[in-house]
Amino acid sequence: MGKKKTAFVCSDCGAEFARWQGQCSECKAWNTVTEFRVPSVKAAPRSAGTTGYAGVVEAKIQTLDEVNLESLPRFSTGFKEFDRVLGGGVVPGSAILIGGEPGAGKSTLLLQTMCLLAQSMPTLYVTGEESLQQVAMRAKRLGLPTDKLKTLAETNVETICQLALREKPAIMVIDSIQVMHMTDVQSAPGSVSQVRESAAYLTRFAKQNQVAIVMVGHVTKDGSLAGPKVLEHCIDCSILLEGSSDSRFRTLRGHKNRFGAVNELGVFAMTGQGLKEVSNPSAIFLNRGEEQTPGSLVMVIWEGTRPLLVEVQALVDYSQLANPRRVTVGLEQNRLAMLLAVLHRHGGLQVADQDVFVNVVGGVKVNETSADLALITALVSSFKNYALDKQLVVFGEVGLGGEIRPVPSGQERLREAAKHGFKRAIVPVANKPKEVIEGMEVIGVSSLSDALEALF
Repeated sequence: MGKKKTAFVCSDCGAEFARWQGQCSECKAWNTVTEFRVPSVKAAPRSAGTTGYAGVVEAKIQTLDEVNLESLPRFSTGFKEFDRVLGGGVVPGSAILIGGEPGAGKSTLLLQTMCLLAQSMPTLYVTGEESLQQVAMRAKRLGLPTDKLKTLAETNVETICQLALREKPAIMVIDSIQVMHMTDVQSAPGSVSQVRESAAYLTRFAKQNQVAIVMVGHVTKDGSLAGPKVLEHCIDCSILLEGSSDSRFRTLRGHKNRFGAVNELGVFAMTGQGLKEVSNPSAIFLNRGEEQTPGSLVMVIWEGTRPLLVEVQALVDYSQLANPRRVTVGLEQNRLAMLLAVLHRHGGLQVADQDVFVNVVGGVKVNETSADLALITALVSSFKNYALDKQLVVFGEVGLGGEIRPVPSGQERLREAAKHGFKRAIVPVANKPKEVIEGMEVIGVSSLSDALEALF
């Protein structure tokens, strides 16, 4: 027998080293480098046949037009919002990673999905954190059909794949990847080496047996997925279930998807019967009061493949501090600092002695630049204590020169606003539609001064 190889890996960033050292030279963390044994890999036989869990087939070179796509049809999860985030449904042989804060509803959503899919196809739900009794109690509380869903309480990856090879499920859930372990890897479950090797093993099993595998992942205290970065590289789709403990709404957002658009958004509501999908997300984010207040405005952002109407609120107040505060919730703070400078230079509004607080209602995180004009409008409204029209909607990107730049999908944004009863819109002049939208007045502006003149 050959000598077993050992490696030293940082548990924080996953960097490998030839020998142990006190500090990781990559992430600068102390006492995170641990030793683990590298499992021996046997060479695959050259002839066609099956060995082990996955079946090794002789490699064949072919052109892309020769690849058969008819054998990989997508199948629905039973939730349209879930299908949207996945790119239209589950692809056989794909590896999906879903993460989220504890209590966000990851296990609940997957249990609902698997119970529905079990009525029409073979499924397998593998739990490593909970007992089968706990899973059955949750399913009974949610009123789910449990007569056809097959479950397994196991944490050894090799055993799970051997049993799955015998059961031949179309989709399998691993809850969660942080508690899985492999026999050959000499480290504790949840470590960098165990998570990396377990995920790679499951991904190979999914690809070679055309089994869709959904892995549940934990998140760190800063909200990112726990484990090595290679975990996100080896899987096909990475989605995150977000939601605060004081809100019953959950957002499912795609961060990586090899089979569809990224940054797609699905909205769910947590109820006593589990997660219920919200077919019209704009309606829940526009739950506004009867009286319009200064600093409040509706904007149209673009999430994945659809427009979304959300309310932005701004509060500008005199500061008692030497350095006034700039607080943003749902928006980038650096973007706010830049827009305040543009507002001073090209809008003639000085807020250097004012505290500025900005909030996007509903817990939505805005990452695109179409919110610039709406944010500036809300700031001016709050500073002047001037309430804007409740039926007004604003979107557009603001440049450093004070120009209003167009944003993608302007027509779809305006139609979404008109569908929800908005009568007036301030948009970039390049996004002004050539055809009149019934029931809506669209004003195109080319500079910040033009926009402020039209609004105030």
